[in-house]
Amino acid sequence: MTSDLPFTGERFIPGAAGDMAYEHWHRYAFARRFAVGKRVLDAACGEGYGTALLASVAAEALGVDLDPAAIEHARSRYAGPPKLRFEAGSVTALPLADACMDVVVSFETIEHIPAADQPRMLAEFARVLAPGGLLVLSSPNKKRYTDELDYHNPFHLHELYRDELSRLLAPAFPHQCWFHQIRWYASTLWSEDFAGADARCEAWTRDADNIVPATAPDGLYYLVIAAASEAALPARAPLVSLFTDRDDTELKRVEATSREVLRQDALIKERDLALDRQTFHIRHLEELVAYRERIVVERDAQLAELNAARESQEQALLASQSVQARANDTLARCESELAAVRKNLVAMQAERRNLDAALAAQERIISDRQSLRWWLRMPCLRVKLWWNRIRGA
Repeated sequence: MTSDLPFTGERFIPGAAGDMAYEHWHRYAFARRFAVGKRVLDAACGEGYGTALLASVAAEALGVDLDPAAIEHARSRYAGPPKLRFEAGSVTALPLADACMDVVVSFETIEHIPAADQPRMLAEFARVLAPGGLLVLSSPNKKRYTDELDYHNPFHLHELYRDELSRLLAPAFPHQCWFHQIRWYASTLWSEDFAGADARCEAWTRDADNIVPATAPDGLYYLVIAAASEAALPARAPLVSLFTDRDDTELKRVEATSREVLRQDALIKERDLALDRQTFHIRHLEELVAYRERIVVERDAQLAELNAARESQEQALLASQSVQARANDTLARCESELAAVRKNLVAMQAERRNLDAALAAQERIISDRQSLRWWLRMPCLRVKLWWNRIRGA
C-alpha cells in the first residue's frame, strides 16, 4: 500500500520500488526472530511499517520518531493492534522509563545524528533496555557507501567506519555479533529442499504488507546430482551456492548504469531548471512587453488628448484672431470718423472765430451808432454817401 507521506529519497516509504525496498524490508524480516514475545522499541520508526512488522510477533512494539507527522501517519495507517503504539520523541531523549524494553531496533539512524550526540543515543538505548536486552542496529559502511562510490548523502550527518562503530558501541554493548548486507549480483544455485528445516539458511519475501518465507523459484537452468544408488549421493549438499567474480564486474556494471542514469537524471534536472529559468525569463519579457504596450497605449491616449486640446486651442486662436481683425477694422473706421469729426471741429472752430469777430464788429458798430458822436456825424456821412453815388453815376 502506498503512503501519504512524501518520499524524500532517504526515509523509506512502503510502495517505493528499487533496491532500497529490499534493504529496508530485509532488515526488519531478519530482526523479527529477536522480537518474538518481547517488548520491542523501534527507534526512529519513520513511516511505521517496520514497527508493525515487528508487532506481528512481539508482545509489545513501540515506534518512536522525531517527526510528529510520521507518527500521526503511523497511528492512522497501522491502527488496530493494542500491542502496537507510536510516540513522538528523540532517540537522544527517549520518552520511556528505564529498563522497560527487551529489544531495541534502530536501522539507519545513527548516521543521521551529529557525532557529539551519537554516544547519547546509544546511552539512551542502554538505559531503556532491561537486563539481558538486545540492540539490533544497522549503519552504512562509510568505506563502501561513501569513499569507494564517491557519494555523499546529504541526509547523513556523521557516518562511521566499522572500527569507529565498534568503539562507539563498546561502553554499553561490549559483546557484538556482526553481519554484512549488500545488494549482490551473482550466479545462484539452490536446492529444491531450500525451504527445509535448516535454520542456518533463510530467505524472505514481501507479500502485500507481510513478510513471508520465500519459496525456491523455478530456475532458468537445472543442475542435477545423480547416482545409481542413494548411498552414492552426498550426505549433505549446500542449500544455497553463490558465485561471482572477484571484481564484481556485473555489480559494477549495474552500478555504473545506475550512476549513468543518475547522471542523466541530473542533466535532465539541470535542463528542466534551465527551461524553468528560460520560461521565467520569457514570462518576464512578456510582462515587460505587455507593460510597454500599456505605456504606449496610455501615451497614445495622452497624445490624442493633447492633439485634441491643441486643435481646440488653434480653433479658439483663429476665432480670436478673426474677432481681433474685425475689432481692428472697426477701430480704423472709428479713427477715420474721429479724424473727420476733428477736422470739422477745427473748421467750425475757425468759422466760430470768424462769426465771433463779425459779431464783435457788429456790436462795435451798433454800440458806435448808438453814441452821440454817431448821430453828430450822421449828416456828414449821408452827404458823403450821396456825393459818392453822384460821382459814380
